[in-house]
Amino acid sequence: MAAFLQKLFKSRKSPGANAKPQNQPRTPDVEKAEQAEKAEKDEARANLRASQLKALEGSPTQKDLAELAISGVTAEVRLNAATRLTDGDCLQEVQKKAKGRDKSVYQAVRQSLQSLREEQARLEAISDSITTLISNANDQARSEDTKLYEARLETLNQKWAELEAHATEEQAQAFLEASFRCKERLQAIQAARDEEARHLEQTRQREETLSLLSTTLEDLRGQSPDTLPSLASLDALQKTQENRWLEATRDTQVDKQQQKTYEATMLALRNYVSAIRQIGQAREALTELADAAASETVSDEQRTQAKTLSQEINWPDGFPMPSLLIPAHKLAGQRKQAAPPKAEDLDKQKTIAADLDTTIANLETALEAKQLKESRQLFKAAQQQFKSLDHRHGKPFQARMQLLTGQLRELSDWLGFATEPKQIALCEQMEHLAEQPIEPEAKAERIKELQNEWRNLGGSSDRELWSRFKAASDKAYEPCKEYFSAKSGLKRANLNTRREICAELESFLANADWSSIDWKAAEKIHLTARQEWKAAWPVEFRENRQVQKHFDSLLKKLEAPLDEERQKNEALKQEIVDKAVALIDHEPLQDAMNQAKNLQSDWKAIGITRHREDRKLWQAFRKACDQIFARRDAQRSEQQQATQAADDAAVTALQETQGIQRGQDVSVLTEALSTLNNLQMPALSSDVKERVQEEKRRLKKAVADQHMLHDISTWQSLVLARTNGQPEPEQVPKHWPDLAAEQQACDHGELVIRAEILGGVDSPASDRQRRMEIQVQRLAEGMGSSEQNTDQMVELEKLVANWCLKSSGQAPDQALAKRLNNALAAVASD
Repeated sequence: MAAFLQKLFKSRKSPGANAKPQNQPRTPDVEKAEQAEKAEKDEARANLRASQLKALEGSPTQKDLAELAISGVTAEVRLNAATRLTDGDCLQEVQKKAKGRDKSVYQAVRQSLQSLREEQARLEAISDSITTLISNANDQARSEDTKLYEARLETLNQKWAELEAHATEEQAQAFLEASFRCKERLQAIQAARDEEARHLEQTRQREETLSLLSTTLEDLRGQSPDTLPSLASLDALQKTQENRWLEATRDTQVDKQQQKTYEATMLALRNYVSAIRQIGQAREALTELADAAASETVSDEQRTQAKTLSQEINWPDGFPMPSLLIPAHKLAGQRKQAAPPKAEDLDKQKTIAADLDTTIANLETALEAKQLKESRQLFKAAQQQFKSLDHRHGKPFQARMQLLTGQLRELSDWLGFATEPKQIALCEQMEHLAEQPIEPEAKAERIKELQNEWRNLGGSSDRELWSRFKAASDKAYEPCKEYFSAKSGLKRANLNTRREICAELESFLANADWSSIDWKAAEKIHLTARQEWKAAWPVEFRENRQVQKHFDSLLKKLEAPLDEERQKNEALKQEIVDKAVALIDHEPLQDAMNQAKNLQSDWKAIGITRHREDRKLWQAFRKACDQIFARRDAQRSEQQQATQAADDAAVTALQETQGIQRGQDVSVLTEALSTLNNLQMPALSSDVKERVQEEKRRLKKAVADQHMLHDISTWQSLVLARTNGQPEPEQVPKHWPDLAAEQQACDHGELVIRAEILGGVDSPASDRQRRMEIQVQRLAEGMGSSEQNTDQMVELEKLVANWCLKSSGQAPDQALAKRLNNALAAVASD
C-alpha cells in the first residue's frame, strides 16, 4: 500500500523536476519501486479480468458484448464475448475493429455473421411460404371451384402444420380466419349436397305417396257394395300418408299442381274414411231404416232420420254406395219438396255466397303464405258464412271447405314440427363452434348470429333444449370473454364513455326546468343513461370507482323529481280506480259505461308511474270496468232470452192464425187478431215482429172485408126497399141524412151511373153519353177514377143514402135498383 501511495505522489510531480539522467546507475530503491509498480499493474490487470469475466457471467447487452470483444483484457474474454454476439450491427462493428488486431475474434465474428445471414434467408423463405399459404387459403375460401375442395383444404392444413411454429400472431390469425371460412364453405357445400339429396328423397316420397293414394282410391272405387273396407286400415293409411307428405314437403319447394293433386286425393280419402266411420256408428239405425223400407211402412220421422243420416254420412261421389246405405238414401230422396224461398231470402243467400267465395279466396292466399293466425281467423269466418247458407247454396262450397280444413290442419302441424329441428340444429352448431380455435372477435360475431337465429325462431318452451343451447353459448363465449376482458383499450374507452354519460347527465340536471319538463322524456333519459352505463363494460374497477359514485349521485338527483311525479300520477290513477269501482252499481247502466269510457281516456292521459304500482292499479281498474260491462252483457243476455221466449210465443200464435181464411166468421177473425195484439211486441226480434205485423194487417183487412160485405148486403136490401116507397126511419142508419146532405143533388139515374163508375161496371148503351159527362165532371172535381177502398166505400154509401132518402114524386124503378145493386156487388167482389 505504501509503494502504491509513493507512486501516486510521484506521478503528480513534474516530469522535468524528477527526471534522472539515463545513464544514472540503478539503485536498490529504484529496483524495488519498479518491482512494486509491476506488481501493481499485474494486480490491476487481474482485477479487470475478473470484473470482465463476472460481466460475461451475468446478462450483458449486445453493446456490452461488442465492447468486451474488442477491448477485453484477455483473448479468452474477447473470444467468449464475440461468440455470444447475435446482433448484426454489433457483429459488423466488431469485425471491422478486430480485423488485423485479433484473428480469433475476427474469425468467430465472421462465422456468426455468415450463420446469421443464412438464418435470415431461411426465415425469409419460410415467411414467404406462410404468406403464399395464407393467400392460397383466402383464394380457396373465395373459389367457386368445388371439385376436390376438401382435398385441397386438407393439403393447405398439412402445409400450415409444418410452418405454424414460424408464423407471427397476425399471420396465424389470418390463416385461421381463412381456414374457418374454408370450413364454412366446405360445410355449405356438404350441406348443399345433403340438401339436394334430401330434396330428391322428398320428391321420391311425394311421388310414392301420390301413387299409393291414387291406387287406394282406385281400389275403393272398385269395392263391392256388399262389403265395407276396414276402417282401421284406412285410418292408419290416411295418418301415415299425411305424416309422410308432411315430412316430404318440409323446408322444400313443392309444385303447386302436385300439392293440389295431393290435397284432392287426400280429401277424397278423408271423405271416404269419414263416411265409412259414420256408417259404422249408425249401422243399427241404417239397418232399421232398411227393414222399414223393405216393409213399406215408413213414417215421416223415419224419413227425417234417413235424411239426417244421409247428410251426416255424406257419401262421396264416384265410389260405389254400400248396400246398407242405399235404403236410407232412397228414403231421404222421397221427402216433399220444400216451399220455394222468397225473393228476399234468395238475395240474402246470394250475398252470403258471394261473401263466402271472397273469404275462401283470402283464406287460400293466407294458407299459401303459411300465415297460421290469419288463416284461422278467415277459416272461422268462412265456417260461419257456410252455416248461414241453405243446402242449395252451400253445396257448391262443401268440397272446398273440406279441402281447406285439411290444409289448415296440415299448416298447423307443419309449424309445430318445423321449429324444434331448427333449434336442435342451432344447438349442434353452437356446440361445434365452442370446439373451434377461431379468433375471438370472429367467434363472438358467430355466437351472436346463432343467438339471433334462436330468437327469430321465437325461443323454446323446452327448458332442456334451451339449457343445452345456453350451456353451449357460454362455453363458446368463454375464450371471447377472456379476450375482451384483456383488452385494456376497450376498458379505457368504456370508462371514457361513462365519464361522457356523467357529463351529459350533469348538463341535463343543470338545465332542466322541472315545472314544464317532459316527464316521459326525462324518464327515457334516466332509462337510457342506465342502459348505456351498463353497456359501457368492462372497465377498470379502481378507475371506475369514483366515476361510479358520481353517476350514482346524479341518478339520485334525477330519480327524486321522477319519483315525486310518479307518486302524484299514481294518486291520480288511484282516484280513477275509486271512481270506476263506484260505477259498478251505478244506474242507469248506459251512463256508467259512458263514464267508464271517459275514465279510460283519462287514464291514458296520465303521465309516468312506477311499473309495479301501475300494474296493480291497472288490474284493479280493469276489473272494475269488466264488472261494469259485464252488467251490459247480462242485460243483453236477458234481453236475448226474453226475445227468444217472445219469438217462440209469437211463432206459435202465427201458426194458429195462418190457417184462418178471409171468409171466416168475424168473431173468429177478431179473436185471432186479439191474440196477436196481446203479444209482447217490444220484445220480439225484427224478423218475427215483421211477420206478426203482416199477419195483423191481413186479419184486419179480413175483418174490414167482412164488415164491408155485411154493409153492402144491408145497403142492397134498402135499395130494393126504396123501389116500394120510402124506407122506414128505423131501418136507415142515423148518419145517412148527413151523408145524403153532402152529396150534390142528382136523379136516380145519375146515382146509378156514379155507382157503376165506382164499381167499375159498364153502363147500358143508352147511358154511355151521360156516363162520360159524369166522368168528366168527376175529373173536374178532382175525384179521379182510382180512389182508395175507404174513399170508394164512403162515396158509395153517400150514393146509397141519397138513393134511399131522396124525396121525389116517383120511386125509382126496379131496373135502376138492380143496376145499383150490381155495382155494389162488384165492389164487394173486389
